[in-house]
Amino acid sequence: MEYIDNLPPMDLMRSEKMTYVQLIMPVESAHRALSNLGELGLLQFRDLNADKSPFQRTFVNQVKRCAEMSRKLRFFKEQIHKAGLVASARPSMQTDVELEDLEIQLAEHEHELIEMNANSEKLQQTYNELLEFKMVLQKAGGFLVSSKGHAVAEERELDENVNSHGDYTDAGSLLEQELKPGTSNQSGLRFISGIICKSKVLRFERMLFRATRGNMFFNQSPADDPIMDPVTAEMVEKTIFVVFFSGEQARTKILKICEAFGASCYPVPEDITKQRQITREVSSRLSELETTLDAGIRHRNKALTSIGFELTKWMSMVRREKAVFDTLNMLNFDVTKKCLVGEGWCPIFAKAQIQETLQRATFDSNSQVGIIFHVMDTVDSPPTYFRTNCFTNAFQEIVDAYGVARYQEVNPAVYTVITFPFLFAVMFGDWGHGICLLLGALVLVARESKLGSQKLGSFMEMLFGGRYVLLLMSLFSIYCGLIYNEFFSVPYHIFGGSAYKCREANCSDAHSAGLVKYRDAYPFGVDPSWRGSRTELPFLNSLKMKMSILLGVAQMNLGIILSYFDARFFGNSLDIRYQFVPQVIFLNSLFGYLSLLIVIKWCTGSQADLYHVMIYMFLSPFDDLGDNQLFWGQSVLQIILLLSALIAVPWMLFPKPFILKKLHSERFQGRTYGLLGTSDEMDVEVEPDSARQHHEEFNFSEIFVHQMIHSIEFVLGAVSNTASYLRLWALSLAHSELSTVFYEKVLLLAWGYDNLIIRLVGLAVFAFATAFILLMMETLSAFLHALRLHWVEFQNKFYHGDGYKFRPFSFATLTDDDD
Repeated sequence: MEYIDNLPPMDLMRSEKMTYVQLIMPVESAHRALSNLGELGLLQFRDLNADKSPFQRTFVNQVKRCAEMSRKLRFFKEQIHKAGLVASARPSMQTDVELEDLEIQLAEHEHELIEMNANSEKLQQTYNELLEFKMVLQKAGGFLVSSKGHAVAEERELDENVNSHGDYTDAGSLLEQELKPGTSNQSGLRFISGIICKSKVLRFERMLFRATRGNMFFNQSPADDPIMDPVTAEMVEKTIFVVFFSGEQARTKILKICEAFGASCYPVPEDITKQRQITREVSSRLSELETTLDAGIRHRNKALTSIGFELTKWMSMVRREKAVFDTLNMLNFDVTKKCLVGEGWCPIFAKAQIQETLQRATFDSNSQVGIIFHVMDTVDSPPTYFRTNCFTNAFQEIVDAYGVARYQEVNPAVYTVITFPFLFAVMFGDWGHGICLLLGALVLVARESKLGSQKLGSFMEMLFGGRYVLLLMSLFSIYCGLIYNEFFSVPYHIFGGSAYKCREANCSDAHSAGLVKYRDAYPFGVDPSWRGSRTELPFLNSLKMKMSILLGVAQMNLGIILSYFDARFFGNSLDIRYQFVPQVIFLNSLFGYLSLLIVIKWCTGSQADLYHVMIYMFLSPFDDLGDNQLFWGQSVLQIILLLSALIAVPWMLFPKPFILKKLHSERFQGRTYGLLGTSDEMDVEVEPDSARQHHEEFNFSEIFVHQMIHSIEFVLGAVSNTASYLRLWALSLAHSELSTVFYEKVLLLAWGYDNLIIRLVGLAVFAFATAFILLMMETLSAFLHALRLHWVEFQNKFYHGDGYKFRPFSFATLTDDDD
């Protein structure tokens, strides 16, 4: 054990040692100090003003100013995007500006942009009105000319009808009156012309008909070109209309309906000469407005381009300043109101760096008083901090998703780096599919620098973050696929010829009968001759099921061994004697023994029934094993192991609670009464964990129930967890059989036809099934099952996972969402 204790500490095995520190900073150097600490990113501040609301804190006004600047910067970004420009990613050539100067600049730029947008919107609205007026003049003028062309014939027909019906009064229909010439006077036919959105035409016409009770004539024509909406900048299709009616009351109703539907009405003279003259004037003004609008857009784009060069730098600066003031709000003023006091956690290795950073901040701010940095004692549990890189970070995230490690607890991520992709590969073993995954992983790794700087979608971001997990999963899948000898479910003679041959020279059905072993076993993996044989499925089922048990028992033993190192590290000898030892005995008396029988059976080629051996080990431990005996003394060993397993259960359950109760009573025996005769000075020096404070906190029944639950959970879990590892066998079998079905029933079936189209369809279906079912759904399924095996079966043997992450004040962790 001394040798183990003298070994150098392993990276990631335990979290970094942390210390609680206090900073006393003069007001004039506090901002500079926090800016430098944000660059360093190794100090987590504690909020000393948690009882105050955000509006009661000292630097609330500065935070509001930064929030307002962030709003303006977002406004600039939206305007740049709306204008179709791209904010430059190049570093600006201008020197750094102070926050106050930047605030003034942003206010000026915002005022300028708002004014330009308002002017542009007014000009665009005027341009749209003139354009609509021009369209109405053209279309409505055509309606009026066509109506006058038919006026003479219609008037003659109408006069005949009136003369033939003497009792016909002036109450004729509006449709008859509208076609008479000269009806545009006050007592005759009138019209209103305008333009409306195309989507509202049907409802508009229906409403006019109902309001005038059918006493109107509606004519419409689609506009030649869509018109841009000045507010949304979208092109809108519109329709020109002319409504003929009679009477002042109908005119009032129609105008109100036009206003309600957002229709624009324009006066159109009946005289063609006047129409042409107005059209020329409108066209002239339109050309002038187009020139003015183009000049305004160029000026606006020039202003936005100049802002775009500085936008990234300004956003980063404001984001950092806001983070600094948010952190300053977590600090306390001392009684003199001249110093800020901050407390927090930092790794021990970073103390020298932090002190150097604070000294540099004092020098840069020309402060006469230095920043005091010293270590404090605390009873709080430190945060957990692992130094990871791009490779180990994904595996650490897999563990942290279950729970963050307790401070200085054994970190399962060290072993997850290998065991997770390996258990995945046991379920996904096919070196053809593994190569496909490998190609995808290599693409992500090769484009790491490019993809890392881009904003990816949620799925791609998850895939990119786990690129090294995918890489190892693909490599282990190729390895396990070579062991299973499966390439898209097809076996190959990669490592030499088969160990089996046909019994007779005229043997025709070599895949189902007549095969005999004639030389040494296939050197690596499964012999390809097993494929298609009658015993293929029983052989592979037996192999994978026993292999799953061996892997499961090995990983569970690893978890129990890690609990020993945890107990030894924290000096908890009770956990070693009364948890680790009985757990090792119980697990290995049953399932360790089963693993031993599996290995012996493989090595000896015995025909013993292991199901029978394990069942009758409990039911009839003293019976003769007969043909199921694998080695001498097996019956005696089984009795010893069974008794050891039975003894291990009360060993886990009873001693620890009673020993804890005894230690507690001995620790505080006599202290409660001894304090009665002491002075007040002695009362002040009483330890924080004295009997007066914590004597009632020890609850024996609670401790005993907790230990009983833990013991029952381990005993039942030893059985259920071992059975849970059989998912390795089940998923591997499912993947292999699915792959075989797609290969034989799709690809080979289609290839059996002498038709190119059928073959191409079969190939397409096979490729689709391979890509979406075997490479996506099966990958996700195997990933989730491997995740469950690590979280439940492996980590529950030693991992508490009730810590909290070290979250230092760092500019590197700031994102766009923090604006």
